[in-house]
Amino acid sequence: MTGKRRKLYKRIFFIVTVFFLLINLILIGQAYHLTHFYEHGTVKSIEEQTGSFRNQAQVVLFGLKQEKLIGTKPDSAFSNIKLKTKDSLVLDAWLIRVAHSKGTIALFHGHGSEKSANLSQSNTFNEMGYSTILVDFRAHGQSEGNTCTIGYREAEDIKLVYDFLEKNGEKNIILYGISMGAATVTKAINDYDLAPKKIILEMPFASLNETAEGKMRMAGLPAEPLASLLTFWGGAINGFWAFNMRPKEFVKKIKCPVLLQWGRQDKGVSGAEINEIFKNISSTKKLVVYEKSGHENLCENEPEKWEGNIDAFLEQ
Repeated sequence: MTGKRRKLYKRIFFIVTVFFLLINLILIGQAYHLTHFYEHGTVKSIEEQTGSFRNQAQVVLFGLKQEKLIGTKPDSAFSNIKLKTKDSLVLDAWLIRVAHSKGTIALFHGHGSEKSANLSQSNTFNEMGYSTILVDFRAHGQSEGNTCTIGYREAEDIKLVYDFLEKNGEKNIILYGISMGAATVTKAINDYDLAPKKIILEMPFASLNETAEGKMRMAGLPAEPLASLLTFWGGAINGFWAFNMRPKEFVKKIKCPVLLQWGRQDKGVSGAEINEIFKNISSTKKLVVYEKSGHENLCENEPEKWEGNIDAFLEQ
């Protein structure tokens, strides 16, 4: 090998190494801000963070700072419930009781959201004769904590709600989750052998790596190896192996009837993911696809279809 060729190879190696390190630094920043939420009112609004070219560049390089959202309270009477995790974080929840209740449905929101985002679903469940409990996951809404593991440790939050209902004499517990909430329900079943009467899952991701691939697709970027790197760093900076967050495997332990729902226009969770999840559910199951909806509140976007399918599932 000539000296000139050796220098060329060294230069190429140097450029590739620097590029690889830069990509990883960017993804570390993105992973951090996907899994960390600031207290309400302590960060600039999304508009301010992206209001100029310079700010947009900072968001691309370091990530968007997200704050805990504080929504509106229920119109109906509710009890404010406090639950404590093993790490002494206090979770905030609302319990809405109805007369002659048929059971209690526990509602779990998506990533970056909070419990009032599920009030439309809760109101419908109440009208159908079910009490409801809505909880803010750790690091969300009015619950304590600032670190979100996108379902991995939040499975304990679901167990706390389930245990609370059982201790208060509820015999008919139904779990409802949307997006991250749905994925977390599957992990809680897997980890704690919970035995709800029924489960409603809306738009759960098949695995954390696949949801990272979805984020890359929505950003117009190549899914791999960027998604795997984002998944790795998301777990590494928070002390867990993120590749083990696999709802498509967790659903195999479900023993009760399951209603799985998904919007055809969903850009984040693919049809292939939903089909794999559905295939792996061995209990009684039904899949409903909403043709006009994406990764959004199906109850609000296609209310008549949603209410009809929910009512039929709950009454069967």
